[in-house]
Amino acid sequence: METKNSSSNRVTIADIARESGVSPATVSLVLRDKPGVSDETRQRVLDCAQALGYIFVPSVQSQTALSVSTIGLVIKVRPDDDPLTNSFYAPVIAGIEAVCRQYRLNMLYATMPVDAHNTPLDLPPMLTDQPPDGLLLVGMQLPQAFLEILQRQKLPVVLVDAYAPGDPYDAVITANAEGAYRAVSYLIEQGHRHIAILGSQPDAYPSVQERRQGYLKAIQEHGLTPYFADCDLWPDAARPAAEQLLQEHPHITAVFSCNDETAIAAMQVARQAGRQVPEELSVIGFDNIALAQHVSPPLTTMRVDKLGMGRLAAQLLVNRIEFPQAGLVRAVIQPELIERDSVCRSTK
Repeated sequence: METKNSSSNRVTIADIARESGVSPATVSLVLRDKPGVSDETRQRVLDCAQALGYIFVPSVQSQTALSVSTIGLVIKVRPDDDPLTNSFYAPVIAGIEAVCRQYRLNMLYATMPVDAHNTPLDLPPMLTDQPPDGLLLVGMQLPQAFLEILQRQKLPVVLVDAYAPGDPYDAVITANAEGAYRAVSYLIEQGHRHIAILGSQPDAYPSVQERRQGYLKAIQEHGLTPYFADCDLWPDAARPAAEQLLQEHPHITAVFSCNDETAIAAMQVARQAGRQVPEELSVIGFDNIALAQHVSPPLTTMRVDKLGMGRLAAQLLVNRIEFPQAGLVRAVIQPELIERDSVCRSTK
């Protein structure tokens, strides 16, 4: 490793460690993009390194000769959403960029408008004008017609939290059903017997349908009654759904929300209705977005390794380009329960 600073003011790993409050070994792991460091610590170290003017230049030995030079990243977008600031997809993109830096790859970026079910509405020019060596499709559900266009172009593709008929491509997804089952089982372990689900619908995006299935499995295994507050997975849709739920079923003591944003909306609605969280209503989310630990009370949730999802997807794409005849890979990210303060034992 070396920097482009002159020897008189060379920034060292020790300097970065001192400024960021971690050990030199931790700084080394971060700069080499190795595992074993939390997302929050990793970002703090990178911010300190940038502020100090440190520029990491990989040694010649660390650079791998690849036949791939450019990959394309296509991510879903709605009129009111910016993927670069999206609480779930921004870390995924950061993970993809980390692998591109590691392998010295160029990354082309494009957005794809989608409808309420995340089905693409239009093709970005990247797919038709000058296609890259391979393609990452993030957060969308591919219709058959779009799938046929991709297959005609014979582009290597990896789906990232995305779905296609017949599962014809490598993919990185979350164990959504298992994560939801674990979240609801945790509420049951805390003594809750009237547990609702917020933010799902029978025809929702596949990942949300899977979370609904996990909820139902836990509820049915314990002989409990399901309560549905069906709505789109957006805070503005979740608020009226949560209001109606609490009005019609005041005996509910816990809510499983299909993502953290709707969970936070449910907490706001509960407070406005005069119900204390978690004493009178426990709430658990899914995803562990950055905001989850900063709301009051801090949100209990299921953590999805979003940075890891992006890194793994980019590595899978490089593998697919280098070894096109390799067997299909379906990588599954296992959610992790993060216990904070929005859930407590039920006394009812």
